[in-house]
Amino acid sequence: MEKYEELLISIRKVIRAIDLRSKQLNKLSGLTGPQLLIMQEIARVKGVTASQIAKQINLSAATVTNILDRLEKRALIKRVRSSEDKRRVSLFLTDVGAKSLIDAPQPLQEYFIQEFCSLEEWEQSLLLSSMQRIATMMDATGLDAAPVLEIDPMHMSEISKDNI
Repeated sequence: MEKYEELLISIRKVIRAIDLRSKQLNKLSGLTGPQLLIMQEIARVKGVTASQIAKQINLSAATVTNILDRLEKRALIKRVRSSEDKRRVSLFLTDVGAKSLIDAPQPLQEYFIQEFCSLEEWEQSLLLSSMQRIATMMDATGLDAAPVLEIDPMHMSEISKDNI
């Protein structure tokens, strides 16, 4: 087997592991990885804004707004407009949202982070540079991505459409 074939198989295994974990997370909690990440950020920073979340988790403001709309529709979060500055909208978890966050399983990246941090510094750097190079080779450097190892069903049609 050629080395590029072995690499492609490894990439496919990573994608498959992420997909399976994403489905498990959604089945157990009714949340996607990005939804969970956003809710965790709202719990961490009381009154955070959508733009602050977008910056913190490295997603576009439009993507965050779309996810927030879905979370609000499910009564998991609430938006509160500032009385001093009508342009500022702060985000808070509802009681239902707080409970679903407590009940949600930890995202796959928690295990990954633990394993990654146990590596020597040189190996961490090697893996990082290799993955950055792979992202470049796959023409993926400009894609919107959060530090979460889950697949958001909202973007599955884009993934299928782009044949990634």
